[in-house]
Amino acid sequence: MKRVTLFVNGSPRNGKVVAVYGTLSDLLSVASNKLGIKATSVYNGRGGLIDDIALIRDDDVLFVCEGEPFIDPQNDVNTPEALTGSHSDWITLNVGGRYFTTTRTTLVSKEPDSMLARMFKDKGVLEEARFFGVDSLIEHLEAAIKNSQPAEDHSPISRKEFVRFLLATSTKSELRCQGLNFSGADLSRLDLRYINFKMANLSRCNLAHANLCCANLERADLSGSVLDCANLQGVKMLCSNAEGASLKGCNFEDPSGLKANLEGANLKGVDMEGSQMTGINLRVATLKNAKLKNCNLRGATLAGTDLENCDLSGCDLQEANLRGSNVKGAIFEEMLTPLHMSQSVR
Repeated sequence: MKRVTLFVNGSPRNGKVVAVYGTLSDLLSVASNKLGIKATSVYNGRGGLIDDIALIRDDDVLFVCEGEPFIDPQNDVNTPEALTGSHSDWITLNVGGRYFTTTRTTLVSKEPDSMLARMFKDKGVLEEARFFGVDSLIEHLEAAIKNSQPAEDHSPISRKEFVRFLLATSTKSELRCQGLNFSGADLSRLDLRYINFKMANLSRCNLAHANLCCANLERADLSGSVLDCANLQGVKMLCSNAEGASLKGCNFEDPSGLKANLEGANLKGVDMEGSQMTGINLRVATLKNAKLKNCNLRGATLAGTDLENCDLSGCDLQEANLRGSNVKGAIFEEMLTPLHMSQSVR
């Protein structure tokens, strides 16, 4: 998935970071919604009109207009910078005892590659301050530049946006959703096989009945999410945070032998009652206060796992490896198969 920053034509402020998917019309629709305009065309930073979404690269900065020609945000007199005088204020230069008065715009735009232009651009002033070692000015300039940068749009991706993206993508394509924000989204019953959700924010999401077969959820935040009856065959959830999540009736068991990997995951207080977890890897995971009633844990790796106060009543733990695990306060009632000490003692 590509991500770009969108600005209103002629303005370098109040940009919005959005995901690029589908067609150019889809991008214009998202731009209209995010920027509050009726977007009709998109330009790159050099004023080139983009007429094909394939021309857009990841992390591009784009300017959206409502039909008017491209306006360079650095030179247009109607930009907020010009109106407040930050680029058009008068400057007096002392050159060998003679005084010359001109505007910042003249110095910056007439000869943009000159030393004077670089000195009087926002970043050019900072570079000069560093060069001449004016430490008292550097801190103020860095703060001013930082405050002038557009705030990133961290708003969660909605179900509608994501579904449109899925429909526009081939089922054979590897979808990169790494680090994206889906917090609180309804992604239930969607086909999410093989998608890379590494380090994504999926907290409080509804993923019930979703197909997450072989999805990468490594270090993802799934806290408080609902994954009841989800297909989690071959899922990678190493070091993920699923504290307080509901995973009742989930299927982690892959007939082909591909094992789900939840090594080092935070599963405190999860409800996994009735889940099929044959051969699952829960090594050094934290399952404190978790509910695993009536789970199939045959051949599961639970070595070094924290099972304190975990309810394992009615579970099938045949050939499961519990060596080095913490079973303080754990409930082992109504076990389907006997639990041998050799399974839990090294």
